[in-house]
Amino acid sequence: MDFQMAGKNLKSRLIIGTGKLSSYKVIPDIIKNTGVEILTVAVRKINPDAKIENILDYIPEGTTIMVNTSGARYAEEAIKIARVGSEIIGTKWIKIEIEADTKYLAPDNEETVKATEILVKEGFFVFPYITPDLITAKKLEKAGASAVMPLGSFIGTNKGITCETLLKPIIEEIKIPVIIDAGIGRPSHAAKAMEMGADAVLVNTAIAIAIAPVKMAIAIDMAVKAGRLAYETGILSEKEYAEPSSPITDFLRGN
Repeated sequence: MDFQMAGKNLKSRLIIGTGKLSSYKVIPDIIKNTGVEILTVAVRKINPDAKIENILDYIPEGTTIMVNTSGARYAEEAIKIARVGSEIIGTKWIKIEIEADTKYLAPDNEETVKATEILVKEGFFVFPYITPDLITAKKLEKAGASAVMPLGSFIGTNKGITCETLLKPIIEEIKIPVIIDAGIGRPSHAAKAMEMGADAVLVNTAIAIAIAPVKMAIAIDMAVKAGRLAYETGILSEKEYAEPSSPITDFLRGN
């Protein structure tokens, strides 16, 4: 079940966001119990001089940190945040998140493409967060993005996969990894994303604000593994009418 992304061989298909964690102290336990290899960290959450909690102190060595440009409204802002975050942490992994809309926090796909093109040329591994759109995904793939990250539903809504019709063409047509990001509020949502053929999922809110974040992370990790295994095994197609689970023809014939 391993997969390649940005030059790394990864075992875990679950990526976890840290933006809403009430305490960073749970991070080591989450990683220990799930095997998660990638965490996203917003630049505004990084404070090397913090006297109470500095998130970097709680991220185990060997974990890949993906800088998140959340808060950016335009490509220029995202690029600036990415450069600053990269310098502080020493990472080349950047999640481009550009949201000019303040009500739904919908990604600005056009600005995201602009930022991706520039940062890729500067040598960054770029992971753009987008509203599901096949044409945008193709532009990002052509620009050299390391993956595309279409939303399942709006950030923090916990509604799960509400735009399956738009996600399926991206999963089927794009050759780089497709990571479903945003809206996953329960393990079943994560399983569905993986059953669709997504390469990975990114989960933040569902874990961060759970009563027991470590247990929820374990549950979602198990769902991701189950969904991926089901996808690789082959999901049966739906049928309109009932079909007996045990053949009854021989019984009726008296054989």
